Amino acid sequence: MSRVGKRPIPLPDGVTVQVEGNNVKVNGPKGNLDRTVPRDLDLQVGEGTLVVKRPSDSKEHRSLHGLTRTLVSNMVEGVTNGFQKGLELSGVGYRAALQGRNLILTVGYSHPVIIEPPQGIEIEVPASNRVTVRGIDKERVGAVAADIRRVRTPNPYSGKGIRYENEVIRRKVGKTGK
Repeated sequence: MSRVGKRPIPLPDGVTVQVEGNNVKVNGPKGNLDRTVPRDLDLQVGEGTLVVKRPSDSKEHRSLHGLTRTLVSNMVEGVTNGFQKGLELSGVGYRAALQGRNLILTVGYSHPVIIEPPQGIEIEVPASNRVTVRGIDKERVGAVAADIRRVRTPNPYSGKGIRYENEVIRRKVGKTGK
């Protein structure tokens, strides 16, 4: 039995889950999320909990069991607390600013880079060298943060670039002079 998959998902107050066939809809104080789960797995809503059951011990069902439980658990957490990812800009002259909803990055190119966040994602700039991405869908928050990081990935020689908060960039030694 999957150790992750067999744990029940606690449903906090104010969160409702509707299971219709293989569609799961989670409503909460921060918003609504829906996802299609594998049709073989069974989701059972009890009093204050949600349990994911698998029909057999085949390799496919075992691999989908924990995954489905984690995805639905992230949906429940997203509609109650939300998710956020922080990014740091390091480099001389590297800065970020907001213009309406759009993020303007000045990271050493000849032009500023404009990033328009998708619907349901908020971008905040608490300082000129910090960016925070917030939303209720963990997958989309991570994807937007990865897109921002991809604009200027950290350089292992100089350390310049956009990196996640608490990310450690392994520095390399540069050329040696004779």
